[in-house]
Amino acid sequence: MDSRISARALSAALGGWRTREPAYEALADGIRLLCLDNRLAPRTALPAERELSAALSVSRSTVAAAYRSLRESGHIASTRGSGSVTLPLRRRDPGRAPFADGAVDLQQASPPAWPGLAGVVTEVAQSATSIVSRVGYDVLGRIELREAIAARYRDRGIPTSAGEVIVTTGAQSALHLLATVLLGRGDRVLIETPTYPHAADAFRRAGSRLVGVPVTTDDGWDLDRAEQAFARTLPILGYLMPDFQNPTGRSMTDVERAAFARAAERAGTVLVLDETTADLDIDRGALSPGFLDGDPALVVRVGSLGKTVWGGLRIGWVRAEADLIRRLVAARPAQDLGTPEFEQAIAAAVLPDYAAVIAQRSHVLRAGRDAVLTALTEALPEWRVPRTHGGVSLWIELDAPLSSALVMDVRSRGLLLSAGPRFSVEGGHDRHLRIPFTGSPEELVRAVAILAEAWPRVRGGAPVFLVEQLDSVV
Repeated sequence: MDSRISARALSAALGGWRTREPAYEALADGIRLLCLDNRLAPRTALPAERELSAALSVSRSTVAAAYRSLRESGHIASTRGSGSVTLPLRRRDPGRAPFADGAVDLQQASPPAWPGLAGVVTEVAQSATSIVSRVGYDVLGRIELREAIAARYRDRGIPTSAGEVIVTTGAQSALHLLATVLLGRGDRVLIETPTYPHAADAFRRAGSRLVGVPVTTDDGWDLDRAEQAFARTLPILGYLMPDFQNPTGRSMTDVERAAFARAAERAGTVLVLDETTADLDIDRGALSPGFLDGDPALVVRVGSLGKTVWGGLRIGWVRAEADLIRRLVAARPAQDLGTPEFEQAIAAAVLPDYAAVIAQRSHVLRAGRDAVLTALTEALPEWRVPRTHGGVSLWIELDAPLSSALVMDVRSRGLLLSAGPRFSVEGGHDRHLRIPFTGSPEELVRAVAILAEAWPRVRGGAPVFLVEQLDSVV
């Protein structure tokens, strides 16, 4: 058994789980969704029935029935005297879409590969002899690739040398490496909420305590809350996505960038700027990168080719002061022994044509975004659909806090999505749903049709007390 979750922690993770009757099936579905989202890892011990019933303020028989349903669907196993543990998901899990062919998978907000990539791979493969002549253990990154990455920063007005870049196996690897070097157990990390969930996972794994700062599609970042959080908690690290934030799609204004930079410098906080979506502009236009004033040692930038070129090209990087780069290089062998040489060679060959890559991405994303906006406006006018100027997704506001129930319902109909609570740091966001627009327009329109067919059923199945609450809000 790898881990255990307390009744209090499970209650917080479940959020507004009681979205339909009977209550035990709503509870079972809530736990299923946590397993499907990997918020409950396999082999996690669940709380005892009595403890969970007290934490959720429901009868013990409700929890017992929910656990029985989870055993029947293969999500948990129970042993007398040892309690219940979650199981690894099966290939054809009951909570997954029952068919692979024809399913619309919008859990991964990543566009298909750039069309020119296959040709680049073919060209690079012709130089295989020179590639395999190298040692192959490269914890810093090929000099030509680091030079190309540094040149792109200089073009943005950010003075950078190759010695201020380390190449990693994707942005997630970069975040884990930064967390390992910069954080200790109990250190506080300021982070947006909602946020990119895998970043939050990386910081939690380092033993840190997350301090959430709200960001919304309408109002952007809550600067008052941010300044209070910096002053009160003195976070060691702050994690931000200034451009086309995932999942909201919001970009920071110059005022917001300057406010965060000042507050972080006063607190001595290292700002980690996740710029993996920064190049995915549709119709915003150029914006200052910001964070250029003050102590350069307190600003670290993370990038990758995953969202722009292809998710399967595992190339990311960290841009930081040379001293931190040296610390990252020293710590990296405990995590991995370097970035694959072949993928680095592909990345180095792609970057000279990066302007063409970005132009093609903008065209693809515009078509997807506009298709989703039109379809949602026509099919679900009661939902609040913001317009974003780039990035990979829309952060939809539903007219009821039933995001998790909706996601579970459409799974059985071949549509895979992530519910709003998946992106929460401190619970909540049951009223929100992330819909990526990285797929084809036809696929996205079909997804909206499935949502429109399911929504009246999900909303109609909500318990009486919740419906009355919703009607009073409306």
